[in-house]
Amino acid sequence: MTNSENLTKSYWIESTPDTDYPALMGDIETEILIVGGGLAGISCAYMLNKEGFRIALIEADHIAQGASGHTTAKITSQHGLIYNKIKTKLGQHLAKQYADANEKAISEIGRIIEEHNIDCNYTRQTAYVFTQQYKYLKEIEEEVEAASSLGIKASFADSLPLPLPVKGAVIFENQAQFHPRKYILSLAQIIGSNVQIYENTRAVDIEEEDDRYVVTTERGNKIRSKRVIMASQYPFYNKHGMYFARLYPKRSYIVAVKAREKFPGGMYINAEDPTRSLRQQDIENGELILVAGSNHNTGQSPDTNIHYEELEEFAKQIFTVEDIPYRWSTQDYDTPDGIPYIGHFTSNTPNLYVATGFLKWGMTNSMVSAMLIRDLIVNGESPWQEVYNPSRKNIIPSAKTFIVENLKVAENLIDGKITPLPHEIELNPGEAKVVKIKGERIGAYKDEEGKIHLVNTTCPHMGCELNWNSAEKSWDCPCHGSRFTYTGEIIEGPAVEPLKFTDDVNTIERLLKDDF
Repeated sequence: MTNSENLTKSYWIESTPDTDYPALMGDIETEILIVGGGLAGISCAYMLNKEGFRIALIEADHIAQGASGHTTAKITSQHGLIYNKIKTKLGQHLAKQYADANEKAISEIGRIIEEHNIDCNYTRQTAYVFTQQYKYLKEIEEEVEAASSLGIKASFADSLPLPLPVKGAVIFENQAQFHPRKYILSLAQIIGSNVQIYENTRAVDIEEEDDRYVVTTERGNKIRSKRVIMASQYPFYNKHGMYFARLYPKRSYIVAVKAREKFPGGMYINAEDPTRSLRQQDIENGELILVAGSNHNTGQSPDTNIHYEELEEFAKQIFTVEDIPYRWSTQDYDTPDGIPYIGHFTSNTPNLYVATGFLKWGMTNSMVSAMLIRDLIVNGESPWQEVYNPSRKNIIPSAKTFIVENLKVAENLIDGKITPLPHEIELNPGEAKVVKIKGERIGAYKDEEGKIHLVNTTCPHMGCELNWNSAEKSWDCPCHGSRFTYTGEIIEGPAVEPLKFTDDVNTIERLLKDDF
């Protein structure tokens, strides 16, 4: 049923052309440097270009191929059951800021699409958070009341257009969806004559020099800029801000289903675990139904293929599934209090900005980032800066969440370094294992041609031990979300160095090349 050629391919990427922006090969100077070529970075460039700034944008890989190319692409202010939580814990004022920011983001994306006549399958949709359990019914009802009090057009329903029995749902009207890559690539073309865009240009360090910053790339090129915006999902700069202790990487999964039945419209997500999300996407010869969810901490699932299987089974409970031509996964970062960090990187860095921790709601929060950071640069303030403030002190995270997540980090910093692993080196094609040989912890993968690929499984970012991701064929960091190919190349940061073979690993490879 599943097209084996697209087992882990994103429909958004497969249905759009590759980009070919140049890599940075020399030193440059600019007024604003944006690090990250996803929706947040490109949106920041778009907004600030309109203000007349001289801008450069660098992307470690290709633009719109990270989280922005693997999203469900719901343009919605409905971020689970968040408004009653913010209102209860932080008060009406900050809850109103969050609501206004995301509602404005929806309208701004629609305005940009209309102004530039962008062909990106943009449609207005109704969004639903539903529950199939009575214990969540009160939370659903409270969310309707909280969102309505903040100016969002919210209502309660006891049924869905989908053939799913539910106890209740909160409805947000006038939300939207689109094809994210078509939108982002069009924005990049619109700004391309004024904004310098560089691909395959990874930032590895940042230093202060007089009244400006100097960002160094992996090739050693220097970019001097008065202002720097880090929109790279996870900040590559670790010397200040303690972001490594307050961002938690999560993976989630999507299967793109072709079904006999037509999707009834709308965008859906449940209130309980495991997460189940649904929306539809028109394609050339019909439609795809995107079924998403099965979230887990990055690098902490023993068999990642299970999550695709769970989503396929869920889809079959609702639809007559005829084909599953695409499936893919994505990575997002959670914050302890459930609100992104957007604004000044720290309270002491007035010209260094960050946008991260979108918690799987990156479509609107990316646009919020662009508008908020633009306002900080142009006006010195933003009407939403308090609720999103990365240095906020008034928002107290759940002590339990904070302790549990950081214990996981601590465990993975030492796991494998002191625990002896079995000397099991027999592998089937497509299989990987972590083995301990001659006192070294080694990741071994056998490709389909029978070649063995060995890597040092210690993440170069902060020394956590990597785990194998069987679905994506990657080595994933359970601490901060860095991911590497089986040959050691970086898939996504915050790591800025690949998994290099040490002399010890090379020696082991020579010793064992005939043993596998």
